[in-house]
Amino acid sequence: MTDLTTRKDAAISRGVGMTTQIYADRAENAEIWDKDGNRYIDFAAGIAVVNTGHRHPKVIEAVRAQLDRFTHTCHQVVPYESYVALAERLNALVPGDFAKKTIFATTGAEAVENAVKIARHATGRPGIISFAGGFHGRTFMGMALTGKVQPYKAGFGPMMPDIWHLPFPNPLHGVSAEDALKALDRLFKADLSPERVAAIIVEPVQGEGGFYEVPPGFMEQLRGICDKFGMLLIADEVQTGFARTGKLFAMEHHGVAADLVTMAKGLGGGLPISAVTGRAEVMDSPNPGGLGGTYAGNPLGVAAAHAVLDVIEEEGLCDRAIRLGQRLKQRLAAIRDQVPEIVDIRGPGFMNAVEFNLPGTDSPAPDFAGRVREEALARGLILLTCGVHGNVVRFLAPLTIPDEVFEEAMGILDESLLAARG
Repeated sequence: MTDLTTRKDAAISRGVGMTTQIYADRAENAEIWDKDGNRYIDFAAGIAVVNTGHRHPKVIEAVRAQLDRFTHTCHQVVPYESYVALAERLNALVPGDFAKKTIFATTGAEAVENAVKIARHATGRPGIISFAGGFHGRTFMGMALTGKVQPYKAGFGPMMPDIWHLPFPNPLHGVSAEDALKALDRLFKADLSPERVAAIIVEPVQGEGGFYEVPPGFMEQLRGICDKFGMLLIADEVQTGFARTGKLFAMEHHGVAADLVTMAKGLGGGLPISAVTGRAEVMDSPNPGGLGGTYAGNPLGVAAAHAVLDVIEEEGLCDRAIRLGQRLKQRLAAIRDQVPEIVDIRGPGFMNAVEFNLPGTDSPAPDFAGRVREEALARGLILLTCGVHGNVVRFLAPLTIPDEVFEEAMGILDESLLAARG
């Protein structure tokens, strides 16, 4: 791989970070083989993209069939039925007992950008409130909404205006739901009239921020505040969507519906497609031509998305996510006494994480998290770190991972945790 790394360094901007120096040659379900023939178990899934596994046969079949018909017309020029049908499916599946409409885009950041555009147009207001530790993309609006400076904002100049951040309710780090709501009240009293706020955007489970779940009751309180002041609630389900948390959408855990939902990643099963689904009257606010994009709702991504939704239902992947997550958390709990750095094991469904502190302290241990990742990689298991302090290892294996491969990965994880202690 030395030659490829040298070529990469010479050809690609260093701003494109790489977690590993593995160069993929092929992949199947939860396994990847590199250019040297080395096999790895994939607990990253392209950052929660291939929830249905690499190259699921039904996804491949659907894309191949679409390839034989057409690959691109631009839906805004020559539309196609599959786009309409996928919008109909999402309108029915996204939580909320009200009429909905959908648009498609290409990336998660694009979905967030469009949700903000729609919210501002529908309310006639500029302000957007998001949360510390949240991640919403690398575009200028996405960066502004994201509550993490390194590496996403540093050096990129002034952020977009009228973006306001609240502390995310995280009892592990001393922030209660009450603290977050008091901060919102102070914001309204000191800096921002609620009548200027178009929307509050929130991840039901923070992804890059550390896999912290919105606590019970908090989403309902946000819903009430939005209703009181005429704001919209935007649920960023880009990473939480499509069975990852044990429900098709993580908002189903909270008993309230958002006005707008952004999604991407798992929707396309490996092909780029994103979407915004929301209240019909809100989605209809922008004028024709105000939304869209050349590749928005590409036919291949749409075909893949139809197949992904079929697979999730047919293979019971929501239930499987719950079972896999329970097994993973039980395995981590069983070794916890031997790894005093473990301070928390968490996550709904199979969107799980383990957080590390220096033993006996409240100080984050990012170096230990990094060693766990490196030890796992050396043994053939791909892991990702995350969190504002970089002290969290997250687990995002495909929901279709075979039981024997899952058990093999658990053995590697045990070894890696112990080896990281030195």
